[in-house]
Amino acid sequence: MKVVVGGDHAGYELKQKVLAYLEEQGHEVIHVGSYTPEMVDFPDIAAKVCRSILDGEAERGIMVCGTGVGAAIACNKYPGIRASVVHDIYTAHQCVEHDNVQVMALGGQIVGDIVAKELIQLFLDATFSESEEFHIRVAKLEKLDQIPRSE
Repeated sequence: MKVVVGGDHAGYELKQKVLAYLEEQGHEVIHVGSYTPEMVDFPDIAAKVCRSILDGEAERGIMVCGTGVGAAIACNKYPGIRASVVHDIYTAHQCVEHDNVQVMALGGQIVGDIVAKELIQLFLDATFSESEEFHIRVAKLEKLDQIPRSE
């Protein structure tokens, strides 16, 4: 699978382990930064992750910041992107199966590399459900992307 990976300085250490793991598993990895542990703003990296998915360069994305929360918020600002914080095994696969999530956000200060690897495997192995109820709900989520902002 083609996977785009990004993160900020708070997720740098875990992201390096995530990159190595994905390559070991045979995935095609697109690394969009940060490339050093120096401070960087996660919204800038989230933009690169989301653009890669929206442009069809990658099928899934992984963002790593301190808690995963900021990364998920930033990614969810992009119409057509659904991102979820993932820190447990059920959410890792369920977010794809029920909500067709494309970006998982991990907290480098929350989960260790062994747990992160298991979560990533579940996330990448999951497929969107064929059940009509989930397709209806995701279609409703996509309609929310079209709501105009009031001035």
